[in-house]
Amino acid sequence: MPRVSSKTIVSPAPTDTIATPAENGAAVGKGSSIERIAQDIATAIVEKRLPPGTWLREEALGRVYSVSRTKVRAALLMLSKDKLIEMIPDKGAFVSQPTVQEAREVFAVRRILESEVVRLFIANARPRDYQVLEQHIKFERTALRQSPAMGTVREKVLGDFHVALAEATGNHTLTELVRELVARSSLIAMLYHSSNDPHCSSDEHSDFLRICRKGDVEGAVACMTEHLERIEASLELGTDKPDRQLDLVKALLA
Repeated sequence: MPRVSSKTIVSPAPTDTIATPAENGAAVGKGSSIERIAQDIATAIVEKRLPPGTWLREEALGRVYSVSRTKVRAALLMLSKDKLIEMIPDKGAFVSQPTVQEAREVFAVRRILESEVVRLFIANARPRDYQVLEQHIKFERTALRQSPAMGTVREKVLGDFHVALAEATGNHTLTELVRELVARSSLIAMLYHSSNDPHCSSDEHSDFLRICRKGDVEGAVACMTEHLERIEASLELGTDKPDRQLDLVKALLA
């Protein structure tokens, strides 16, 4: 998804109210940049305000951001490169609807890439990197103590742990790949009704970091692999889900 660092940890909102783009600080109005429009849409997708299959109407986006369709199309093309949306000729842009096969492939690639992330992290991590990740785990647990309705906040925070871990390796290319796959995993979890227990995920993050501190590379790799396998197993991947479309303006400004 459009690149925003996860190093700055922001406390979750006190309620489960979904903010509008303007309330989120997005530049809704004249002067909105292509990158800002893409980031705003990407955030709405990851936070489940724009479910898979949503029709991203260029006209509606142009009205929301007071920009030309050319600028809107450029933002949509950015998102399509990250596989968050699909551009269908003569039909338009839609939030991606990953198939069962694609879902399995995403998690298979995550296990491969994140195993390498673990190895690089243990080899290069400084005390400060461990402190940042420990702080993130505390943040996860704070989010888990909030209202049960804050599921989207919790899921995003849990995914951000994996991005923060990749950032700590200092390998920017690997970090961007992990960030994209985490965003796609959020779409998959939305479409295939993940039953993942967020408390379990946070506990597994803590166990994983403890193994890393011991310098047990293979143990940490095994821990991360099992963690991702459990998340995949929590998905209902028996059949593809039916199409689902929403009006873009209503979804963004609800």
